[in-house]
Amino acid sequence: MRNLTLIIPAKFEKESLPIFLKEINKYSYKKIIVLKKSDKETINSIKKNKKNYELLFQKGKGYGSAIIEGINKVNSEFCCIINADGSMNPKYLQQMLNLCSKKDLIFCSRYQGKNSGSSDDDLVTFIGNKIFSFLGNFLFSLNLSDILFTYILAKTRSLKKLNLKSKDFKLCIEIPIKAKKKNMIYSSLPCYERSRIGGKKKVNVLKDGLIILIYMIKLFFNYKK
Repeated sequence: MRNLTLIIPAKFEKESLPIFLKEINKYSYKKIIVLKKSDKETINSIKKNKKNYELLFQKGKGYGSAIIEGINKVNSEFCCIINADGSMNPKYLQQMLNLCSKKDLIFCSRYQGKNSGSSDDDLVTFIGNKIFSFLGNFLFSLNLSDILFTYILAKTRSLKKLNLKSKDFKLCIEIPIKAKKKNMIYSSLPCYERSRIGGKKKVNVLKDGLIILIYMIKLFFNYKK
């Protein structure tokens, strides 16, 4: 798996990142941790960890910016977005990589069959995810069951071709919609989202949900252009 790089956004993850790094130390792929240089607490929290990762200091602002800057830094054949909070289980990586050998992207899904699920969902987020996935499939024919989950493994050249622009959580829908528009080949894999190690959500469900909805509508009206 040396041809795979993990892109790990790690904003304010001093509790989670050291534990997560210990978990993934057994894997031999490259790891790029993306965070602000001013986030001293998170940086200091991993000083005792075995240094088998690269720190990338984020220049822009927002979750999307962290991922985009990470993608631009990757030079391996494949890359994977996996959050530092521990919610995305690395046990799926090998299966995702196997599937991606003949595809452009593999999306993990929390709502695909009996082997999927989420420890993080409440009623509001569950309904919200279902609504956004329905809209994505209805408006863009995505054929995905979970378009808000950014546990995504892809060919690096394919992700770079998407020319991603979203600086915040809108990135989660920008990736599949642009992949569909560019006729890329993708599929999804059922997975289970674990509880966050630090127990803190970075998403404001209502505010970010509205922002994503407006952005989705904007993408729809520009989709055929």
